[in-house]
Amino acid sequence: MTDWPKLAADLERLLRLRNPPFGMKLFERREDMEAIPRVRRPKAVHTLDQLVAQAARLGWTVGVTAEDLVGAQCRAVVGLGGAKDAAWQSGQHMVGVWFKTLEDASAHQAAMHCVADGRYAALAVAPLAGRRLDPPDIALFYATPGAMMYFINGLQWSGYKRFDWSVVGESACADSWGRALKTREPSLSIPCFAERRYGGVLDDEMLMALPPEPLAQAVAGMEALAKNGFRYPFPQYGIQQDARAGLGVSYPAKS
Repeated sequence: MTDWPKLAADLERLLRLRNPPFGMKLFERREDMEAIPRVRRPKAVHTLDQLVAQAARLGWTVGVTAEDLVGAQCRAVVGLGGAKDAAWQSGQHMVGVWFKTLEDASAHQAAMHCVADGRYAALAVAPLAGRRLDPPDIALFYATPGAMMYFINGLQWSGYKRFDWSVVGESACADSWGRALKTREPSLSIPCFAERRYGGVLDDEMLMALPPEPLAQAVAGMEALAKNGFRYPFPQYGIQQDARAGLGVSYPAKS
């Protein structure tokens, strides 16, 4: 059994998070989503960015179905409502808005990481500490670039793995929760215009989405790094100082 409140508290402490980490879970049956204790159902049509923000910024547990989402772009990333039809694949709705030509827009749509259509009927988001999605399909948190690097350092402390991420541009939710849900891999994104305009994402925030299993590994890694003197936020050494004294603390001569 995962101790979600402790894990969330550890992430907030080590990364100095402004908002608590949260989870996302897909459901094959709408009724299972609606059975979550104290789940909120939207009273208006939203972008998924807004609903994610309600979990991240307000601490709400929110459940949605395809009809709660404003358009096919939001639905397609999480595989709700059979959104990936020919019209969506063409990207026609983005021509002259985000892309110059239909060819450009179609290439963007094809580049997005999306959950396969047809299996899921609903989705829920909720703070990890509340344990209402136990377990979530993925965990997510917003953090500064420095905190994200420290988290990645923690993941790489033991069982090193190189991470390669891509940037789809607008619809960056495909780089974060879309990719994590589809590939089951840690997925870092630079939030796009829609996330910032409708989801309240701040200018210095990035988004990490990943399966919940590596979270404990990352926390253990960051705790080990802290014992070596590496903690977030990173202290400034000085751009004109002799670097040898500072480096000598981290890399002492071996006898």
